[in-house]
Amino acid sequence: MTLIAVILFVALVGVAMLGGRLARLLPEDQLSADSKDAVKLAMGLIATMTAVLLGLLITSAKGTYDTAEGEVMQMAAKVALLDRVLKFYGPEAADARHALRDAIAEGVRRTWPEKPSSRVRLDPNEQMGDAVYIAIHRLAPHDETQRALKTQATNLMVQLGELRSLLQAQAIPSVSKPLLIALVSWLVVIFFGFSLVAPPNATTTLALVASAFSVACAMFLIVELDHPFAGVLRIPSDPMINALNHLTKEAS
Repeated sequence: MTLIAVILFVALVGVAMLGGRLARLLPEDQLSADSKDAVKLAMGLIATMTAVLLGLLITSAKGTYDTAEGEVMQMAAKVALLDRVLKFYGPEAADARHALRDAIAEGVRRTWPEKPSSRVRLDPNEQMGDAVYIAIHRLAPHDETQRALKTQATNLMVQLGELRSLLQAQAIPSVSKPLLIALVSWLVVIFFGFSLVAPPNATTTLALVASAFSVACAMFLIVELDHPFAGVLRIPSDPMINALNHLTKEAS
């Protein structure tokens, strides 16, 4: 993901340098005041469209990130509530609580691997999830209170399965590749056009380099936010870790 931003930064700086060199080779009548004004007008229009598209892409990527983060928070809350319900059920639910703790620990390891280079796996471990569901299903209530607790535990388990499936289904990138290609193309045109009309000095060169760096950072944010469980800006595992620590503490 960082590589994409670096490539974009190098490409834009290269295009700007190319435009500056080409400007020295063009005849003077091609770079008259009227020609420069026309180029600036066209670049201003493209820059406006680029800013709108860039804002849309950032909003889309941020929406994906916020949705996944909210689902993780919901999962952590439901895990803690499910363990609480099983605890109220009584000692008969000890196996279900142990199975729940093991399933959550496995899910945390798959979603937030210790090694950054390891592949993130959002697909649930169906065997461990089924073990929790079966353990809850095998509970034999002795009164109305236990019957109600078993029903609530079953519903919470189903909701956890739905949230996990949603995380897996939403792992597909939400940012459209054609829109990214259009954005990069417009950026190349903008930097090339402005480098043609900008005076060849250190100040304008520094300004173009700084602009390229800013745009590359924006692209980095878009790609990072669109992959919420990987990279530098990945969703923190603290909610699930806290829930897991609570389960471990309660079981000990």
